[in-house]
Amino acid sequence: MPPTLASLVHHSALRLTVRAGEDRLDVPVRWAHVSELADPVPYMEGGELLLITALKLDAEDPQAMRRYVKRLVGAGVVGLGFAVGVNYEQIPRALVEAAEQEGLPLLEVPRRTPFLAISKAVSAAIAADQYRAVTAGFAAQRELTRQTLTAGPEGLLAALAAQVDGWAALYDASGAVVAAAPEWAHRRAARLTPEVQRLRERPAPASSVVGGPDDDDRIELHSLGAGRRPRAALAVGTASAPGTAERYAVHSAIALLTLTTERSRSLHAAEQRIGAAVLRMLLAGEPDHARTVAGDLYGGLLDAPFRVIVAESVSGANPLGGLAEEAEAAAARSGEAVLAVPEGERLVVLAADRGAVVAACTAHAAVLEQARSMPEQGAEHQDGLVVGLSAPSGPIAAAAAYKQAEQALSVARRRGRVLVEHERLAAGSVLPLLADDAVRAFADGLLCALREHDATGRGDLVASLRAWLSRHGQWDAAAADLGVHRHTLRYRMRRVEEILGRSLDDPDVRMELWLALKATSQE
Repeated sequence: MPPTLASLVHHSALRLTVRAGEDRLDVPVRWAHVSELADPVPYMEGGELLLITALKLDAEDPQAMRRYVKRLVGAGVVGLGFAVGVNYEQIPRALVEAAEQEGLPLLEVPRRTPFLAISKAVSAAIAADQYRAVTAGFAAQRELTRQTLTAGPEGLLAALAAQVDGWAALYDASGAVVAAAPEWAHRRAARLTPEVQRLRERPAPASSVVGGPDDDDRIELHSLGAGRRPRAALAVGTASAPGTAERYAVHSAIALLTLTTERSRSLHAAEQRIGAAVLRMLLAGEPDHARTVAGDLYGGLLDAPFRVIVAESVSGANPLGGLAEEAEAAAARSGEAVLAVPEGERLVVLAADRGAVVAACTAHAAVLEQARSMPEQGAEHQDGLVVGLSAPSGPIAAAAAYKQAEQALSVARRRGRVLVEHERLAAGSVLPLLADDAVRAFADGLLCALREHDATGRGDLVASLRAWLSRHGQWDAAAADLGVHRHTLRYRMRRVEEILGRSLDDPDVRMELWLALKATSQE
């Protein structure tokens, strides 16, 4: 520990005597400074033991001493050493009373003890404390390295928690807790996920100090990773600010975890290359070769029903990285296998049907969908992400599943949605698909002549056509809906055929006209 006033008083060679402030001798001393100025405060930084002979002070003036001592205390001076036998044979009573009143420790320095000896004692104690801290830091670094090599990140966290007398936790890229030590700290660390996510928004390396869930906690958060975007985060919880030795331990842990993260990143890049090869084989209709290449890495995924997710970035931003991190984090937490392959402006993901990865991706899309609907937050989340999700499939039908995902992606882009599931398209109505500019242009062109006829006031052919088609060509029912005679309706339908040059007996013509009427009614 650093030198204190108490350690200097107990230093046998200095022979210091306490004259005031006996109850405040345990305060650390940052330095010993000699000054005979009437006002040395501008030259103080706080934490000093000030040494004086009162050469320029009226030490017997009570008011002057109260002002002098009060300014020293305000500047953070922790103690005052007064040399007797130089200008005063003993410490003046006015100074003693002022020191007692302000609670400033006052030490009597005998004539035979030079100020230089006190300065040397303080300097030597500070150097010894720093040496102990550095030595302890190197020992902590060796222990953390050993634990990392033998027990992985979990062992490192346990060793770090013991070094700082607190707790430590490791988070993945999404802010979820990967490991924590001691075991009880896992729940406490999980409450900090929002803080970790905010830290990820800052360029690495980044750190912050936050108030913990408990009043006694002081928590430091540090980003991990060598790239601009953090790959993970470390939380260290302590009862107070870490000392020098503890700081060495924390910095060593950050370095070791960063190396581990970057190594994992290299392995991840290799896995992605294998995944790309597996995906190409599946889409080429070679599931057996794909299984052989995948081996144990993706083999379990290819033996069960999976879904294909195709995501695309349609703006200058790159939202695919966030979706990939969500998928990989969910796979890590659940133990699922996942195949995620970047393809330029696209990301292709193969994940187990009804698994955690598919759930995480749909939840991520739902959050973005909700943010887009909120004007005050839309600008922040306008990342241009569109996602298509296939129906459950297997290796043999992987190409068909990929096509399904692409179709769903196309619909999502056209509708301005973040995610569309292919199964929902098959189970829903075709009418929303008519909300397309090309379809509406076709409908307007097909019905244009009929509307021009109606605009002259010579009849209501469009309404009559809609009523007749809705009644499947039943004359009496359609005429009743319109409130006209069936012969009038027959005449109008003949006029429709004449104007369009098409026969209403043709089912294709009736289908096109009905869809045109529905498309224009969507406006």
